[in-house]
Amino acid sequence: MPRKIIITTDPGQDEAAAILLILGSPEEFDVLGVVAVAGNVRLDRTLRNARQILELAGRSDIPVFAGCERPMQRALVTAEHVHGPEGLDGPALPLPTMPVQARHGVNFIIDTLRAEAVGSVTITSLSPLTTLATALVQAPDIAGRIGEIVMMAGAYFEGGNITPRAEFNVFVDPQAADVVLRCGAKMTILPLDVTHQMRSTPRRLAALEALGNRCGAALAAMLRFSEDFDMKKYRWEGAPLHGPCVPAFMLRPGLFQGRDVHVAIETGSELTMGMSVVDWWRITGEPANVHYVRDGDADGYYALLTERVGRLP
Repeated sequence: MPRKIIITTDPGQDEAAAILLILGSPEEFDVLGVVAVAGNVRLDRTLRNARQILELAGRSDIPVFAGCERPMQRALVTAEHVHGPEGLDGPALPLPTMPVQARHGVNFIIDTLRAEAVGSVTITSLSPLTTLATALVQAPDIAGRIGEIVMMAGAYFEGGNITPRAEFNVFVDPQAADVVLRCGAKMTILPLDVTHQMRSTPRRLAALEALGNRCGAALAAMLRFSEDFDMKKYRWEGAPLHGPCVPAFMLRPGLFQGRDVHVAIETGSELTMGMSVVDWWRITGEPANVHYVRDGDADGYYALLTERVGRLP
């Protein structure tokens, strides 16, 4: 029985990779809907990009909803300097023809969680947490209905990637991240500490290109575009690939190692705004609120990604 999921996303090349990994795993994932949110680029572009990815994979049957166009309390920060002005720069993808649903993404999340059996829906978060947090504020009862929240968010050992102490998804909307972490639902965080280990080396990108399908070729072109910024920044043998860590963990948890800890988000200091305060050594005595993933098997990760993208058109 496939796992029912709602995807929140702000594509972004690495989010595209995550969505393609999910779509290449229909036996494991039943995608109830995709909610686009402002983040890597503005909402109008993330909405377009999400639909382009679904159409690339031949899955225009999955409904797409518009989430929140700005953070809960702060001005929007975007990342065109990494992802390009369109957010999916690299391949030349046709403009999408599938519609955006009329219902707002916040209402879709609330309605779906209330309609489905308690604990049967997982929130798969690849983006800032604005839309999910807004749903939790408007309808606190849904927290007890969520099966799990699995998110790419935060950092501790690796510092930050948008400021010295903050990871991008959390920095864009730290107040939303705070709301989600306090909601009481079961959750897993895939932070920079593990995603920085998952590097798109030339050999791994060549394997995607060698698949011979349009999804593999498009994904390789996306990652070759977005790697330029990270290769100059980190000077590693390949750029880190963040988003697919979320579905990879859901598919193959044995590829990863972590522990249950307490995590809080800094929302008061401009110097460290969005910092993930991870009680890795259990110093505070606060009860654990997340499963925090620290390490992963990069070869197993890329083998899984390549195999599943190879199933697509």
